[in-house]
Amino acid sequence: MALALRPPRFQPLPAPIPASTASTTALAARPSSSAHAIICAAAASPFTEATSSSRYRRDAWSYAASDGDSSSSSAAAAAAAASSGRRDDEIALQLPELRRLLEALRASRGRGAEGEGGGGGPGRVALVGTGPGDPELLTLKAVRAIEAADLVLYDRLVSNDVLDLVGEGARLLYVGKTAGYHSRTQEEIHELLLSFAEAGANVVRLKGGDPLVFGRGGEEMDFLQQQGIRVEVIPGITSASGIAAELGIPLTHRGVATSVRFLTGHSRNGGPDPLYVAENAADPDTTLVVYMGLSTLPSLAPKLMKHGLPPDTPAVAVERGTTPQQRMVFAMLKDLVNEVKSEDLVSPTLIIIGKGMQTDDGMNLGRRLCTFPDDITGNRDS
Repeated sequence: MALALRPPRFQPLPAPIPASTASTTALAARPSSSAHAIICAAAASPFTEATSSSRYRRDAWSYAASDGDSSSSSAAAAAAAASSGRRDDEIALQLPELRRLLEALRASRGRGAEGEGGGGGPGRVALVGTGPGDPELLTLKAVRAIEAADLVLYDRLVSNDVLDLVGEGARLLYVGKTAGYHSRTQEEIHELLLSFAEAGANVVRLKGGDPLVFGRGGEEMDFLQQQGIRVEVIPGITSASGIAAELGIPLTHRGVATSVRFLTGHSRNGGPDPLYVAENAADPDTTLVVYMGLSTLPSLAPKLMKHGLPPDTPAVAVERGTTPQQRMVFAMLKDLVNEVKSEDLVSPTLIIIGKGMQTDDGMNLGRRLCTFPDDITGNRDS
């Protein structure tokens, strides 16, 4: 039985969660210092950074240290966790309140079963893809799930605008990962999902992009289903599709790019080399889309050229794509590493490599988005 049908439902937070204070300035263009690059101006991150104030405002409920804590003391505990930056301290501060919430859910489930004749069975988990950041790219099904959630576990790459759609009566808990800092291990995330679903909560797991494209959604789905929990996967627009559409870059194009390949830029044990073998990806007729590839790009680009990809293959690196803070660098493959370094792009950055960007559709839209004095082949518009 869904938690929404059993009184008492979660009590709302003492005050509505304020919208993110991050600035959302419109995309602004400036000329690039290189004829082979486009740089668009950026503003504050639209996503939840590890120690962002918006994160601790949303999660302040989970830092209450004792029964009867006021919202101000909860906020103070959250601020202390933010300033400490220590993962162990943070989890320890949250555990008492998480346990109390579980107990309240279990008690509510028991009363519902006895007083209303309900089954009191476990809740469900929805793995929801939120797309690359633009809230207008959400599916209607995703919006309905977000609005109906009792507990939301969200990743770093779920944009602040998407999180603003969560109902006031729901609880939000950050479980994001970034290089060098995992707020929760994957195993801890599994246990949180299981514990709250077993207690009868309607749990929503928000993931950037699509849950089943480099999102570890398959692992979470398999774990929960093995424990008898009903899991629904709600797809999201993966970054490759959303960002390519935003820039007008065809991922496939008749006679130019006959296939597209999604690659992970992650390395083994934090090393400099990407996980896959570069020679298998060096196909001039395939568009390559590299997720999470900033740190391994210096190794990937020369390997692709060594194994046959032409050095003048068009490429683009897009930081925070589809959001007002989007920045991008257009360059030939041989120049991409230097251009990305010179502009200091940060995660999340998607990399697209392929001849599809040589088509008029892709290059003309790129010019409209930013000042682009010369295209990457050295020709100007007529």
